[in-house]
Amino acid sequence: MSDVHSAAIRSKNMRAIKNKDTKPEIIIRQALHARGLRFRLHVKTLPGTPDIVLPKFKTVVFVNGCFWHGHRCHLSKTPKTRTEFWLSKISANMSRDVLIYKKLSDAGWRIAVIWECGIKGCGNQKLNALISEFVEWLNDPKSLGFELP
Repeated sequence: MSDVHSAAIRSKNMRAIKNKDTKPEIIIRQALHARGLRFRLHVKTLPGTPDIVLPKFKTVVFVNGCFWHGHRCHLSKTPKTRTEFWLSKISANMSRDVLIYKKLSDAGWRIAVIWECGIKGCGNQKLNALISEFVEWLNDPKSLGFELP
């Protein structure tokens, strides 16, 4: 089945898909900042250019979109068109993620992965509970990995 858009329009649409400063990422950043945590954004010198870096805690945070990173949840449905392409693309993204996490871990960084489905549509009370859980983990240097949800 051919694309319903011309190559120029499809290219324009794909360029509009952001890979940083996404809504879930901004929600997490605002919540962390409100807790007094200070961080750096998109540090290019680290493998994978983490979304949030908390140098004081030697911790990186990836706010992953469920579709793009192959999370097994209701937000990660395989498109019905070009299924083989999308499965290959998402599989490559997942493999790259594992490699990046290994490199960061080997360099002594703690890794937190926050999934889009864990914060999408949640109210302030739930978000505060999730951030409290994250901050508790952050303050426990023995705990290396964190994942929400």
